[in-house]
Parts: sequence; structure tokens; C-alpha cells
Amino acid sequence: MRTTVIQMAPGASAPENIKHARALITAAIGADKPDLVMLPEMWSCLGGTRDMKFAAAEALPAPDGTGEAGPLYRFLSDLARDHGVIVHGGSIGERHGDRLFNTSLLFDAKGRERARYRKIHLFDVTTPGGEGYRESDTYEPGSDIVTAPLSPDLTAGLAICYDIRFPALFHALRARGANVLLVPAAFTVETGLAHWETLLRARAIETQCWMVACGTTGTHTDENGQKRRTYGHSMIIDPWGTVVAQVSDGPGWSTARLDHTVTDSIRERMPVMAHHRLSIHTP
Repeated sequence: MRTTVIQMAPGASAPENIKHARALITAAIGADKPDLVMLPEMWSCLGGTRDMKFAAAEALPAPDGTGEAGPLYRFLSDLARDHGVIVHGGSIGERHGDRLFNTSLLFDAKGRERARYRKIHLFDVTTPGGEGYRESDTYEPGSDIVTAPLSPDLTAGLAICYDIRFPALFHALRARGANVLLVPAAFTVETGLAHWETLLRARAIETQCWMVACGTTGTHTDENGQKRRTYGHSMIIDPWGTVVAQVSDGPGWSTARLDHTVTDSIRERMPVMAHHRLSIHTP
């Protein structure tokens, strides 16, 4: 399955971000002819005030298709159907009362929703450089572990950004049949330089899954007027931990072919999941 990561430098305007996403995806499909395209975390609205985040977010139709679809949902669905490709919509803001979910949507090549995942682990940290982030001020954590078929031979496990620091989630995705991990992100430059590739390769190696990680890049302004920079360097990593495709710092894309036989061969030679002896229980 030919898979393309679409790296964007989004701002707080959803209409402008849709315009930029459409241009990048159309160019990538024309050049590389992928079967699956993937956007980064919060590509629809990165930065801005809490009110701006809510204005850019939308309520989602029910999983059975009932309910009205907003412009972001329609854009992703129409994109998949019009181009005949699977679309992983990175993540967008999903309205949930007076809070939001950070939500990934997966559409098949006919534009039908096949999965939605709400980010479980929220980014409430102060980096070593002193920058503070409080995702939980605006967002509600999800609770469901989500996998979805991409093809008869490939099953995706869904996660978002900060989730990558919690291996138990990825072990659970592997246990539920995942052999591809789809991770949109908006990693800071500081943590990206230190940990992005290391964490992604570790999750790929320990689960023996393809890792498809799509990040934002560039500078945006937070609600306090501070400039924030995200790392980019979207990448695709094979189940042995080798980076097979990567975007650099600016907007763009990169494409690689995901081959389930590579996964099958590695798992057969080194059946690590069958060798587990420890389980950790949190009181």
C-alpha cells in the first residue's frame, strides 16, 4: 500500500488550512499516486485562542452516518471519494459540550468513515526549556483503543502525538491485530529534536509494525501571543525500525510502500509478543 504523509504548517484559520491541505494532497496524489494519505494533528486549527479552537471545531455525525457533517468532515470524506484513496484526517477538534476531543477520522476510498479515535493522553507538561502546555484546559481525553482494516492484509492502529510516549497503548493495538500504526502529531521543536525519531522507531521495533507518523511544521501563535514552533520531520518507518521516508522542515510530503510481507517475516523470525512474561497493573 503506497502511503503518503502530508506535512503542513497550519494556523488558526480552518478555511485557510483546508485550502492548503487540498493543494498539498492534490499535488501529492498527482505525483506519487498513493493508496493512503495522512494529515497531521490539528491541521485544521493550530494555535489561537480557546474561542478560535472552538470556532474551528465541529460536532461529528454519529458513526452510523446520522447527523449533519461539518466542513472539515465533508472535506475529508469528499477528498477520499473524489480521488479514490483512503484518507486519515490527522486530527481535528470535535465539539463535546464545553470541551473538545482531539479526534482522528479514517475514511475509505469511497468516502465512508471507517474509524474515529479520540486522543487518550493529553499533553500537560512543562518542557525543559520552560514552555508550558495544558491541553486538558480545552480538551477531554478519549478512552477507546481503535483499530481499523486498511486492506485484507493491513490493519491500522490509531494514536495521536503524546500517545507515543505510552507503550502500553501500542502493545494493545498490536494485540488487537494492528500491523500499521498511524500517528499524527504536532511535536514541539525541543521535544522533537530530542525524542521524535527515537520514540517512533522504538514503538515500531517493539510492536513490529509499520509506523506512519505525520507532523506539523512551522510557527504558530498560542492564545497568550507566544510563538510556538513544531518540528515536522514526518516519517515512515518499517517494522525493523528503519526510516524509509521522511519530510524535512517545511510543508511537503513523502511516500513509501507498506508491505505486509515485511511485517510477517520479522514477526516470524522474532516472535517477541509470544515471549512476554510480565504484565504491569496500576493500582
